[in-house]
Amino acid sequence: MKLRSALMLVVFIAISFAVAALGTIATLENVDGWYADATKVSWNPPNTIFGPAWTFLYTIMSVAAWLVWLRRKSTNVKPALAAYVVQLVLNAFWTPVFFGLYPLAGPAALWIGLVIIVAIDVAVLITMIRFWRVSRIAAVLLIPYWAWVLFATTLNAGLAVLNS
Repeated sequence: MKLRSALMLVVFIAISFAVAALGTIATLENVDGWYADATKVSWNPPNTIFGPAWTFLYTIMSVAAWLVWLRRKSTNVKPALAAYVVQLVLNAFWTPVFFGLYPLAGPAALWIGLVIIVAIDVAVLITMIRFWRVSRIAAVLLIPYWAWVLFATTLNAGLAVLNS
């Protein structure tokens, strides 16, 4: 039983880092390309902050999902994990759209990215509410992620406005 539990934690972490890897692929060429030349808001952090921040966030997101999975016999677990998957899928789409689509679509990519990231904001809140019904610790673990995504929403909105 403990082996299965540990294995599932590894699976949750692997899934999160697969999403991170997709994001990395989309940003590699573009961070030093169009993004480096884009006009940014004054509160935009240096690029070196994003990697460590996302590594931390994907890790705690994985632990939170695993804590919910540990209570898999509860009736609230399936809807909670479904919400988690939805926000993770949205997260996986945002980076390729925001960074990868820009060379093809220009500022429209920033606006499409803004729509997606607002959907992520809502999806993470829903996930936190559903996690709360299963594991309050899991819900609390998602607070830094939600805060970061809300912050990223302001960055995305600023880029869209300033570069249109």
